[in-house]
Amino acid sequence: MPSMKRRHFAALGCVAASLVLVGGCQSNRPASAPASSAALPTMERVALGANGCWFKSGDPAFKAYRLAPELNSFSGRPRILLVPRKSPESRPLAVIQAEGHPARLQAFGPLLSEPVGTRIASDVRRWAAGGQGCS
Repeated sequence: MPSMKRRHFAALGCVAASLVLVGGCQSNRPASAPASSAALPTMERVALGANGCWFKSGDPAFKAYRLAPELNSFSGRPRILLVPRKSPESRPLAVIQAEGHPARLQAFGPLLSEPVGTRIASDVRRWAAGGQGCS
């Protein structure tokens, strides 16, 4: 019987030691940002919002433009382009792209200097942050 108690005590000692080792392996680093804040999911939300609110809704402010999403980017910068409706192959009038995790957004192009540019910027910020709906 004493031998059995020794084995039981030794087993408990091993369990306690392994718990101490596992605890020592954990870091005090904050958890990484959620996957939904990465560049691709962020730009997917922006593209869905833009398509629904600016184009499918028939918004007259965007009637002269077309949405050209380029979300499958091998550069790690998924983006959407706003191009002229009647000339989609021409130079984009606005580029909205994201990079990294958490996503860092950039928007540029001549359309952002137009009166509709303020609305584009505020809509994009809202959708990127997880907001929905149209302004």
